[in-house]
Amino acid sequence: MVKKLTQSFLRPKMKSVNQPPGTVTYVGRKPSGETKLEVIDYNKNNFERLTSSTTEDAFKFEAEDRITWFNIDGLSNTAEIEKLGKYYDLHPLIIEDIVNTTQRPKIDEYEDYLFIVAKMLYHQDGKLVNEHISFVLGKDYVLTFQEAGGDVFDGVRGRLEKSYGRIRSNGSDYLVFALLDAIVDHYFLVVDELSEKVEALEEQLFESQPSDNITYEIQDLKRAILRVRRAVFPLKEVISRFQNMENELIKNRTRNYINDLHDHILQVSENIDLYREMAWGLMDMYMTTISNKMNEVMKVLTIMASIFIPLTFIAGIYGMNFEYIPELQWEYSYFVLWGVMITIFILMIIYFKRKKWL
Repeated sequence: MVKKLTQSFLRPKMKSVNQPPGTVTYVGRKPSGETKLEVIDYNKNNFERLTSSTTEDAFKFEAEDRITWFNIDGLSNTAEIEKLGKYYDLHPLIIEDIVNTTQRPKIDEYEDYLFIVAKMLYHQDGKLVNEHISFVLGKDYVLTFQEAGGDVFDGVRGRLEKSYGRIRSNGSDYLVFALLDAIVDHYFLVVDELSEKVEALEEQLFESQPSDNITYEIQDLKRAILRVRRAVFPLKEVISRFQNMENELIKNRTRNYINDLHDHILQVSENIDLYREMAWGLMDMYMTTISNKMNEVMKVLTIMASIFIPLTFIAGIYGMNFEYIPELQWEYSYFVLWGVMITIFILMIIYFKRKKWL
């Protein structure tokens, strides 16, 4: 169990030192692989979808009456990412942050585009995945850079393909809202999973025999909550800035939806704080339970010792090797001594019960 905890929370190495700002170096733990590009080009009446492994295939989508969404899976192939960055004239610091998975969520405003960093949380094969994702919001395009394949955007893709809702009738700012909304919606699912774990551990603590590994399970839960908290709380600030930002890329009709998104992230953060406090209290509850059980054992042992102390005293007196002890020669002394000891025993039991010690 300890080994499992240690492996689960290994951190990717931080940015290499002594490198100039803007150096594009992948910082992460995902294995190197082929960069996959997915392009969705659409407007109200048209939809086109392309999958490729080279960024050059995306450069042909330049129609001004359409919105183009470029989604890149895989950050280890920095050369392809730099090509796309040069094509859209992205600042070198943006390219650096795209491939640096330790970058905390943030939003930066540039002349022609906005840059947003977030953390995408979802469960995959029973494990919590914390994936680095970056957004570039332009006038008629959106770039998303993901750490690896697999994401939470299938619902957005389906709405785009089937022209469901208002997403095809709005601009690139609404698309970014929809993608962030999908991320926040999965935060709710992750928080619900944490809630179930907290409740399960609470029930286990009140059982007569909790699991021997419960302390490790509590620590695992606390670390998972911290991982979720590190992803959610900075994003709350990002969405707040996105909500109040005066930028021509963000249309007024989209602001109401961003306001609603801000309400959702506030709700998630409040729930995380609640379960964080509950998780922190689980260990105290466990130690209190162990202490109470120990106290019960000690109370029983103390009562037994208190009962047998006077009996031991009497037995010790008449067990001494003196030659002249008057009662030793009496015919009924053995039976009288037993009666005295039994009487003392019964009286002490009655006394302890009246004191409610038993």
